[in-house]
Amino acid sequence: MFLLNEKIEFPSVDLADKDGLLAIGGDLSTERLLEAYRHGIFPWYNDDEPICWWSPDPRFVLFPEKLKISKSMQQVFRKQQFYFTVNEAFPEVISRCKEVNRKNQEGTWITTDVKEAYIRLHELGIAHSAEAWLNGKLVGGLYGIRIGKIFFGESMFSLVSNASKFAFISYIQQLKNQSVSLIDCQIYSEHLESMGAEMIARSDFSKLLMQYL
Repeated sequence: MFLLNEKIEFPSVDLADKDGLLAIGGDLSTERLLEAYRHGIFPWYNDDEPICWWSPDPRFVLFPEKLKISKSMQQVFRKQQFYFTVNEAFPEVISRCKEVNRKNQEGTWITTDVKEAYIRLHELGIAHSAEAWLNGKLVGGLYGIRIGKIFFGESMFSLVSNASKFAFISYIQQLKNQSVSLIDCQIYSEHLESMGAEMIARSDFSKLLMQYL
C-alpha cells in the first residue's frame, strides 16, 4: 500500500491491489486530482477514512457510438417530458448526488471536501454537470471531469423516474458531437450496462488515456 505525501505523484496503476486500491493519503488539490485522472486514478472513500485512490481492473467504460437507447427511453424523449441543460446547476447537482439515497447503498462517498474540490474544478471549467428539469425543478443529473476527448463520470442522481437516464443520454449525445471518444464509468453498474457500457482491461484503458488526453 502506497502512502502519498506532499509531492504530487502516484505509483504505477499496475501496483494497485486486486480491488483496484492504489494509494491512500495526499489531498484533493486541483493539481493532484488532475494528475490522478490523467493516469486513470480517482478518489473514493468514506467520511471516516483517509483519502483512497483507485484504479480498478477491469475498467467500466462507454464508447459514445455504442450508446443504447431503450424503446421506453425513446418514448420519454418523444414526450419531451424533461428539459436538458449543461452546467446550469453544478453545485446543486453535486449536492443532490451527495444527499439522494441509492438502492442497495448506504451513505455516500461524496464528502464535504470532495464536494468543495469538484466545485473548484467546475469553476476552472474542468468539471461539468448535465441536468434534467421538470416543471422548472431539478429532478436528475450527473457530473464529472472532462479532459481532452474523455469524460470521467463521477456520480448521478434521480428524483423522478428516468430523469438521470435522460440527462445521461442527452449529455453523451452532446459529447459525441463534440468529438469526445470515451466515457469513463469507473465501476460496473447494471444501470449503465443497459445503456451500452462495458468492461475493458486496465491496460487497454491506459492506452486510451494516452491516445485521447
